[in-house]
Amino acid sequence: MKLSELGEFGFIERIRQAVAKAPGVAVGIGDDCAVLELPPGERLLTSTDLLIEDVHFRREWTDMGLLGRKSVSVNVSDIAAMGGTPRYLYLGLGIPDGLAVEELDAFVAGFLSACADYGATLVGGDTCRSPGPLLISVTVEGTVPAAELVCRSGARPGDAVYVSGTLGGSALALRRLLAGETPDAEAAGRHHDPRARVELGRALAAAGIPSSMIDVSDGLLADLGHLLEASGVGAEIDESALPLSEALQASLIDAPNSIELALSGGEDYELLFTVPPERESLLAALAVPVTRIGRIVLAAGLAVKQRSGTLRPASPAGYNHF
Repeated sequence: MKLSELGEFGFIERIRQAVAKAPGVAVGIGDDCAVLELPPGERLLTSTDLLIEDVHFRREWTDMGLLGRKSVSVNVSDIAAMGGTPRYLYLGLGIPDGLAVEELDAFVAGFLSACADYGATLVGGDTCRSPGPLLISVTVEGTVPAAELVCRSGARPGDAVYVSGTLGGSALALRRLLAGETPDAEAAGRHHDPRARVELGRALAAAGIPSSMIDVSDGLLADLGHLLEASGVGAEIDESALPLSEALQASLIDAPNSIELALSGGEDYELLFTVPPERESLLAALAVPVTRIGRIVLAAGLAVKQRSGTLRPASPAGYNHF
């Protein structure tokens, strides 16, 4: 079916009917504004992000349902990075001519399935025609108890640097897609359907463990650079300690330089955080999949200890739109 046959308001009504009722939503899709309730004693977290066709994704590589899921996860990851709970999302779509209603239905179904995974609800948004690529704008709102909020600015010299999960899988998948190759299932899954670390972020924040935290979206070095700048400190990272995805480990046999994908590749959506020495025992007691990869130092700047043992200065390289 063509979207012109359904019309903008028919498409919005189609979305409204697909959204389940949720607690905290006094008024959802269909009015001028959403009317929402927040838990007492919690602060509101808000983040927004754009995904633009041929910049962030290509439709010939991407299942529309998975694109819907990714659109949620990359935004929810920002809430996880501050120790919060995602609650409400807003979706804006700039829709190009020729995109069938069935494709949009698949996108919305994926979007709503990811919302359900995170316990969040779609409560509003907007649609319009795009004369060019598919444009996806998502705003996410979450909450966090005031005393448990984690920012980028709390790292101090002597803190350990940790990262969750593994690194480099998404960037390796992208490299292979750009080369016209098919990435293996693990790497493809990390690229097309990442999982925001909400449960881990909440557990860390509730236990009062991190002194600072950020999610790895632009690349480990780039995002660590943001954290260091906000905190006014430096860091040393041990390259041999990096937790690499299985696919990236395999690629190092023939292409040792692939390690740069773990350092600068981006779109891992893992949590990168710092822990004061006296709280590391609390982290160990949580028994969560995290890896210590370095330490915070007083002198500004970022250095990487290579596998040879040499310490090299590193720029906070990663994805930059401009």
